[in-house]
Amino acid sequence: MKWLDALPKNHRRGSFPRCLLFMEGDRTIVSDKLTKLVGLPDIYVEPKDFWMPKGLPVLKATGEWDVTPMEEAKLGESRGFLSNDQRKEVTSWWLAVPGGANTPNWDIASTCTIGEKHGLLLVEAKAHGAELKEEGKSLDKGASAASIANHEQIGRAIGAASTELEQAIKGWKLSRDSHYQLANRFAWAWKLASMGVPVVLVYLGFICATEVSDLGEPFIHCDDWSRVVLEHSRSIVPERAWDRSLKVGPNTINALIRVWKQDFLA
Repeated sequence: MKWLDALPKNHRRGSFPRCLLFMEGDRTIVSDKLTKLVGLPDIYVEPKDFWMPKGLPVLKATGEWDVTPMEEAKLGESRGFLSNDQRKEVTSWWLAVPGGANTPNWDIASTCTIGEKHGLLLVEAKAHGAELKEEGKSLDKGASAASIANHEQIGRAIGAASTELEQAIKGWKLSRDSHYQLANRFAWAWKLASMGVPVVLVYLGFICATEVSDLGEPFIHCDDWSRVVLEHSRSIVPERAWDRSLKVGPNTINALIRVWKQDFLA
C-alpha cells in the first residue's frame, strides 16, 4: 500500500483512494467496471473511451511518484472529453473571467456511448454522510473584481439550469447559495445536454469504508446511500428526477444513485 504515501494526507482514506483503485487496471477491466456501474442496457464504456483519473500513482525508477494518473477531470480544461469549442463554451458559461477560477473537478469522468450518441459519464463519489455538504458557494471578504464577477456568473448559470430543468420535471431549486456541490453537478449535466452531449450523472456511494468512522457515518448497506442522497437532495432536486431519463431537447440526463464496495485497507 505504499502508493497511499504519494497521496496528500487528507486523501489517503475514504472516496478518493477508492476512486483511484476503481480506475486501476487494463482498459478492458476499467471500461467493464464503468459500464457495470451504470447498469443500463443502452449505456456503455469501451476500452477506446477516454477517462480520468487513470488509476494509481506510479513509482518511477528514481524513487519518486508519478501522480499524473490520479488527476481528476475538469471539463472546461481537460482535453479528451469535449471539443475545443465545447470547452470554451462551458467555461464562458460558468465563468465571467476565465483563468481566474477553476471549473468543477469530477471524481471520475469518462466518455461513453448513450444510445447511439457520444456522451459523458460523470461520477460524484462519497464514502460517508458528512461528505455531502449543504453549504452554498462562499465569496471571501475583499474578493477581487474577477472573483465577484465569477461568483455572480456561476449564480446565473445555476439559476438558468434550474429553470430549464423545470421543462423536464417540476420541482428544481438549484442554487449557488445552498447545496452548491449538488447544484453545480446538475447544472453542468444540463449544460452539456443542452450542447448536444447526453450525460449520465452517477452519485456513487462506496460502502463499508469503516476507516472514516471518525469523520462521518460510513455507508454499510446499499439502502444507506440511497436514503442519504434522497434526504440531502430533497429540497433541491425532485425525487422523481433520480434513476430516470430526463429530456433536454433531443438529449438526455440520467441521474443515478449507485453503490460499490471497493476495499483497499489490509
